[in-house]
Amino acid sequence: MAKLEFARNWWSQNMLATIERMSDSARLGRGRSYARGGKIKSLDIEGNRILAQVRGSVNPYFGVYREPTYFTTIEFKQFSLPEWREIIKLIGSKAGFLSRLMVYELPENIEEPFKSLGLRLLPLNSQDFKISCSCPDYYGLCKHGIGVYYRLVVAIDQDPFLLFELRGMPREELQAALQATPLGQGLAQELEASPIEPEPVESYFPRPELVPLQAMDVHHFWMGTKRLPKEIQVPPASPVSGILIKKQGDAPLFWEGSESFLAVMDELYDRVKTKNKDLF
Repeated sequence: MAKLEFARNWWSQNMLATIERMSDSARLGRGRSYARGGKIKSLDIEGNRILAQVRGSVNPYFGVYREPTYFTTIEFKQFSLPEWREIIKLIGSKAGFLSRLMVYELPENIEEPFKSLGLRLLPLNSQDFKISCSCPDYYGLCKHGIGVYYRLVVAIDQDPFLLFELRGMPREELQAALQATPLGQGLAQELEASPIEPEPVESYFPRPELVPLQAMDVHHFWMGTKRLPKEIQVPPASPVSGILIKKQGDAPLFWEGSESFLAVMDELYDRVKTKNKDLF
């Protein structure tokens, strides 16, 4: 049986650091053993609650002769609807956050919009979640609760959008809210655009066409037969300015600068528009 890996990504490593600050090494070790040893019989996520059944240990010294089953619950603190509206508003104004979340990627700086509102997505301490267990351990965080937390970290490592659900925003509602923002509508159109299928052709070179020679006066030869339009029709503006640039995010692979790529491009566009007011 392969060894269970708890945290391969930065968000799950962050969650492990939280539980390690809350308990001692002995309890943490027993909790990891429970998570790896098949002691957790079931684990269900219902809204902001994780409900688990954990197999206890037989211990004749304490009068436990049959394997008990303990019921363990982890309950996360949810954000209110007004708080989520403000979070969506902030995320929807930044293409770097929006473009990655809409393709189910978690940005490394996802905490920025939460932090500006005095909130946090990832749990930091016991104020963000509460662990309770039916076992007789009344002296602190029990090994059963730690084991369930470790298994939760494994699930979130594979699917970071469980964090939003535990905080009160299911992924379907999150995606709908992001697509409803002005910037999200433009990005959604690009994501849903159907690729153009290539059409076979006989030749990639135009066939010559014979045109009978006709007499033409000098004026029409140089000036043409049609007048140029008096006004130039400006094409309609894209719903998202520089969408191909903004889809790259704040730090694309080719970008070596320390500042945000989008911020640099926004400044460049502003300077170009300032110097060419008659064209934009």
